[in-house]
Amino acid sequence: MGLLGLLVGLGLLVLFAFRGWSVLLLAPFAALVAALFGGEPLLANLTQVFMVNAAGFLAQFFPIFLLGAVFGKLMDDSGAVTSVAGFMAERLGERRVILAVVLAGALVTYGGVSLFVAFFVIVPMARSLFRAASIPRRLIPAAIVLGTSTFTMSALPGTPSIQNAIPMPFFGTTPFAAPGLGIIASFIILGTGLWWLHRAEAAARRAGEGYGEDVEGAIEQAAADELLRERATTAREFDPAELRHGQRSDQASPLLSAMAPLVVVVAVNLMMSLVILPRLDVSYLAEQRFGGTSLAAVAGPDPAKAMTVASIAAPRRGSMSDGRSTGFLSSSSASLVRPVYVR
Repeated sequence: MGLLGLLVGLGLLVLFAFRGWSVLLLAPFAALVAALFGGEPLLANLTQVFMVNAAGFLAQFFPIFLLGAVFGKLMDDSGAVTSVAGFMAERLGERRVILAVVLAGALVTYGGVSLFVAFFVIVPMARSLFRAASIPRRLIPAAIVLGTSTFTMSALPGTPSIQNAIPMPFFGTTPFAAPGLGIIASFIILGTGLWWLHRAEAAARRAGEGYGEDVEGAIEQAAADELLRERATTAREFDPAELRHGQRSDQASPLLSAMAPLVVVVAVNLMMSLVILPRLDVSYLAEQRFGGTSLAAVAGPDPAKAMTVASIAAPRRGSMSDGRSTGFLSSSSASLVRPVYVR
C-alpha cells in the first residue's frame, strides 16, 4: 500500500498543479496522502519527515536557485543571450531555421541560463526566422523546448540544470557522471526531435500552410498572466513579470563577451568535479563531531560554484559602440531582490 500511496500522491500533485494549484500547498498534501496509504501516523510524518526534509532540501539547493536567477538576469539584460542566438541564426542561415533555433536554445541553457529567460529571449528571433522561411509559427514552441528543455536539461554531461544537480548528493555523483550514456542519449533526443520537426515542416509545406498571423503583445500578455506566473515561480527561479523590470541593453554584447560566461560555467564545473574536489582531504567530515557526513552531502552542487564565477564574468550592461561596456550590476539587477510572486 505504501507504493500505491506514493503513486496516488504524485498523481494528485501533477493533476492539481496543472490545474493551477500552488505546489507549496500541494506538496504537504501529497505527503499526507502517501503516509495515509502506508498506515503511518500523519502528524509525525508531516512534522518530522516531510518538513525536516523539505527544509534540508531548501538549505542545500537554494544557492543554485538564487545564482541561476542572478546569472540569467545578467545574461539577459547585457544582451548576451541575444548575441549568442543571433550568431547561431546568422551562421546556419534561413535554410536551417529550425536547427538554428534549437541549437541557440541548447547553447545558452547548457551554459547555465535559465530556460525561462532563454525562451523569452529566443522567441522574437524565432518568430522573424520562421516568418522569413514560411514555417508555421505553431512549431516555434516545439523547436525552443527541444533546445532548452530536453537533452541540455537532463542528459548532456556537465549541464548545470537543477535536474542534473539535485540527484548528485544522493548518488554521490558529479555533473559529468555517465558521460558516454549522456552523450548517446543527447544525440538520440536531438536527432528524434529534429526528425519530428522537419517532418511537421514538410507536411505543412505540402498543405500550403504558411507562417500564419502573429498575436500582438503575446510576450507581454504571458508576463501578465497570473496563472503562468504562479506556475513559473513555483517550478523554477524565474518570474515572467520580471521581464518588465530592469533595463535591457539596446545593443547585443560582443560575441566573445557573450560566450565567455557560458564557457566559464562548463569549465569551472569540470574543474570542481574532476580536479579540485576529488583532491581535497575531507576525511574529518566522517567524525561524529562534524555530523558523520560526507563532502557530497555538505559541499552543495558544483553548478552553484560555477555560476558564481560566471556571474562575475558576465558581460556588463550597456554596450558601447566601441565594444566596451559599462554599468555592472546596475539597476537592471535590482529587480532580483523583489519578493517572488506566490498567490
